[in-house]
Amino acid sequence: DVLPSPDGPAPSVSITEIRQYLRAQDIPFHDGYSCLHTPSLFTGDRGDQPLSANAPFTLFIDKTTGSFLCTATLAEGTWQDFQANVEMRHRGITPIPPASSEEMEEEMRQAREDARCIWERALPLWELLDEKETKETKALFGISQVTDATLKRFGVRYLRPARSLVFPWFSPQDATLKGLKLVRVEKKGGTITYVEETLPRFDSYRNLFGLPLIGRRDTELVLTGWELDALALHQAAGVASLALPRGASCLPPTLLPYLEQFKRITLWLGEDLRSWEAAKLFARKLSLKRCSLVRPGNLQPRPLEALNQGLNVTRILRSALLASHKSIVSFRQLREEVFGELVNTEQVSGVKWARFPELNKLLKGHRRGELTIFTGPTGSGKTTFISEYALDLCMQGVCTLWGSFEINNVRLAKIMLTQFAGRRLEDQLELYDEWADRFEELPLYFMTFHGQQNIKTVIDTMQHAVYMYDITHVVVDNLQFMMGHEHLSVDR
Repeated sequence: DVLPSPDGPAPSVSITEIRQYLRAQDIPFHDGYSCLHTPSLFTGDRGDQPLSANAPFTLFIDKTTGSFLCTATLAEGTWQDFQANVEMRHRGITPIPPASSEEMEEEMRQAREDARCIWERALPLWELLDEKETKETKALFGISQVTDATLKRFGVRYLRPARSLVFPWFSPQDATLKGLKLVRVEKKGGTITYVEETLPRFDSYRNLFGLPLIGRRDTELVLTGWELDALALHQAAGVASLALPRGASCLPPTLLPYLEQFKRITLWLGEDLRSWEAAKLFARKLSLKRCSLVRPGNLQPRPLEALNQGLNVTRILRSALLASHKSIVSFRQLREEVFGELVNTEQVSGVKWARFPELNKLLKGHRRGELTIFTGPTGSGKTTFISEYALDLCMQGVCTLWGSFEINNVRLAKIMLTQFAGRRLEDQLELYDEWADRFEELPLYFMTFHGQQNIKTVIDTMQHAVYMYDITHVVVDNLQFMMGHEHLSVDR
């Protein structure tokens, strides 16, 4: 995905400007946690009537970006789209939701159709031919303790030919099927990995699994990183629980409006340090004052594991730590975190490179908040090496942003695709689509700059990407190009 060019049509807007605009236009609003809430422009009364404060506040404006989503009609767009629709209303014209491109519409329609076909072929787990097959399947996914009633409530099915669990994505608006996630188990040696596939593709798959089961009066929520954890939580503690579509790797801002109704959100994303880091990051997006975090530890594994081990899930939830802490702390408050770092020395040292064991000895792993500089003469292979180095992490789910100022994105993507496929695709063009489809699934984004740039513009774009896509690894290639030659004397 190419991020919008910063000199393109989406200037940033501050929350103060948004509030001033809404007041000037006589649009009533509430101040929420991550969004401002207003009556929708796309429902109810039309024309130049002022929006009524008695109408349901179903339109949400993101405080950070100004983007909006109407949960009643699913209309969404940028801050500029919102202003354009307000102007149309003043002129007595019925506002129309901003349309996505025909190509995207067609892709989404096709994905929905494919999802419907798979859904119809999948069976509820308790309707398999015999009890033995049901037991074996449940054991394979580690859900022997999950009851049929829980599976039924969340609508989980099993696709026999693909040996995959099927998790539905229902529209919160009219409960129609919008997409699916398929999860299958792969065993390599003694390790078990879960392989996920989504319809539509991962960047358009915005399912908060379990959302149709949330009541309007629910004010407390547990947010998990995995569908099976949401099932375990509901069964073991009877709490409202949702699963994020891409686990601990990303919380897309378009999902924030659906989380506004909750006064308290507990984040229990997984059992490793990456999940813990992600929980702290997501809590900032959701507003620290309402978030609590379950810290991973021996007696606090992920929810499904806690259910399987017969642990008291309610007690674990009660022991969650408040996300907002004061500016000064004592060692007593840090004590458990220090112990966690000592126990998990391997994880603390960061995400290891799979292709570069020697690099792990030098750098220990990729960690947030660290800067690594690679130097070498022109033509010595810096770009080739760094693209492989970044790809290695990206394939392990590290959300990556590339800023290539020296070579264009097409050439860079060609290098990375070749490294990803591990073969010369120009000699086997018939394989191109297969590898391109797999490459497209990676959490990889490119900035659209080339040649020298204003450093503030570049940093604003990076910050935008971190908020939108939860980027945790930024590559800048290379520094001289980014600075332009007149800045070389300035200490940057």
